[in-house]
Amino acid sequence: MRYAIVIEQAAANYSAYVPDLPGCVATGSTIEEVEEQIREAIAFHLEGLREDGSPVPPPSSHVEYVDIAA
Repeated sequence: MRYAIVIEQAAANYSAYVPDLPGCVATGSTIEEVEEQIREAIAFHLEGLREDGSPVPPPSSHVEYVDIAA
């Protein structure tokens, strides 16, 4: 499965979340670190859903960029 993630820069680090998996978040000192951490968080989150017998939400978010004249 391929989930969209959102990475945001905070004051002293980066944070990431998965729109299709509420509550699935991670932080890291660098973009590379937060990407690694969110991968682990997704795996952990999905494992927990399966163990609880809860349905695994399919990836459904669509990400695009738009260009705006500045």
